[in-house]
Amino acid sequence: MTLRVFLLLIAALVSAADFSGERALEAAKTAVSFGPRPAGSAASKRMQTWIAHELKTLGWEVEQDSFTAQTPHGAVTMANLIARKPGLSGRAVVVTGHTDTKTFPFRFVGANDGGSSTALLLELARALQTQALRNDVWLVFFDGEEAFVQWSDTDSLYGSRHLAGKWAADHTLERLIALINVDMIGDRDLLIMNEEYSTQALRRLLRAAAARLGLSQHIGLDPAAIEDDHLPFVRQGVPAIDLIDFDYGPGNSWWHTAADTTDKLSAASLRNTGQLVLEMIRMLEPH
Repeated sequence: MTLRVFLLLIAALVSAADFSGERALEAAKTAVSFGPRPAGSAASKRMQTWIAHELKTLGWEVEQDSFTAQTPHGAVTMANLIARKPGLSGRAVVVTGHTDTKTFPFRFVGANDGGSSTALLLELARALQTQALRNDVWLVFFDGEEAFVQWSDTDSLYGSRHLAGKWAADHTLERLIALINVDMIGDRDLLIMNEEYSTQALRRLLRAAAARLGLSQHIGLDPAAIEDDHLPFVRQGVPAIDLIDFDYGPGNSWWHTAADTTDKLSAASLRNTGQLVLEMIRMLEPH
């Protein structure tokens, strides 16, 4: 075994130790315990209080970014949660995901679609708690990703559209090195899409991170485009990537159904995605 291969194996083991899929799965179960969590709902607010408490306990600086969104159901008060871990470079890597669930006539608790991204960000906060990084890391829990009626440019991505506009206006976007969005990454059969709206350089970085960690089998090759919370930032010129597995259940039959429950989630998939995000953050560090 060469020294280079040995060091890469050590790096992979360190990454694996940093992120616990089991803890992330427990966090997803807690998120689901709040029940359906549409943007602006009482359940959503209770869950945000829990998220903020967890982040503050881990030593992160937490900001509530409240705003009023104009929806097909009228004005709805929403809030993104932003957690910050300061670095030294003056630049920032942002990891994002949504917490809300779509409203349906049936009970939809969104274990994968909303719960998995919430859980991954919380476990990432724990994994990064004591790590010394030169770049800032910001974790953003988006509200209002889901459409209220029918997905469109105006009825979707409320939280990310709001924050991209706000950060463009106050020049915060100029500090961003990259934005990594995660969504629906708890599926047992994890295959992260080769998402076409995502920045090419970050798509290459994801593949390189997967190769380093021995996780290339979880990265899809066929390109496909998905509108998600990274898109408002891509449109503002921010390098951004969407890590999403948009094939949930046989023929995607569990997506947006009552079957999206925690028994469909995998600690291994959460761990693997968490490892990939951590490795990308490390690879984006200045050398």
